[in-house]
Amino acid sequence: MIKKEDVLAKLPDLDGVLSPEERELILGEMQVRAYRKNEPIYSEGDVPSHLLCLISGKVKIYKDGVGGRAQIVRVVNAVEYFGYRAAFSDENYVTAAAAFEPSVIASIPIGLIRQLIMRNSQLAWFFLRRLAIALGKSDARTVNLTQKHIRGRLAESILFLKESYGTERDGKTLSICLSREDLANLSNMTTSNAIRTLSSFAQEKLIALDGRQIKILDEAGLQKTSRIG
Repeated sequence: MIKKEDVLAKLPDLDGVLSPEERELILGEMQVRAYRKNEPIYSEGDVPSHLLCLISGKVKIYKDGVGGRAQIVRVVNAVEYFGYRAAFSDENYVTAAAAFEPSVIASIPIGLIRQLIMRNSQLAWFFLRRLAIALGKSDARTVNLTQKHIRGRLAESILFLKESYGTERDGKTLSICLSREDLANLSNMTTSNAIRTLSSFAQEKLIALDGRQIKILDEAGLQKTSRIG
């Protein structure tokens, strides 16, 4: 059984900017739920009602494209907030979210967050700064996915996953196992191109493949491939 107090203590910086009264309000309204692998969290077009925070596990934010192919626009780290931009702008979700693997997510009613922001300038600045950082990352990723060639995009995605989720104890194997389709969707390419490019990277000894596991053998080589696009 997950205690709300333990979850609140894990929320990034949030506990540090709340007064005791505000903390109790959030504890009273916060919900904690476990999601199964591939279970949807919200869908495109849904009306946002809660601030979401990934406590454990892995989550993908994606948008369905032409022909039913999804484009993964970003991945969510534990512990990280997500799904609140649409709520703050009074819009429906323009993306969807689903669990990459079994995940635990805390949710706080967005109405309560708005009330607290109106009277707590530290909390308002906290979310403003996070939105600004997210926008900067989104802009950079959009440029990279549209201007780089296939090899550069896939190399960047592998490095992006390492930065986001880290590695296993060997310091080389990514701590996330993606299907080839998900990796392709993250890299803005077809699944067949992702498979061919992964095989090429493996032949060049940039990476090693074991099923869905990816081990980085030559990080400098991947960085160079990503850089030259």
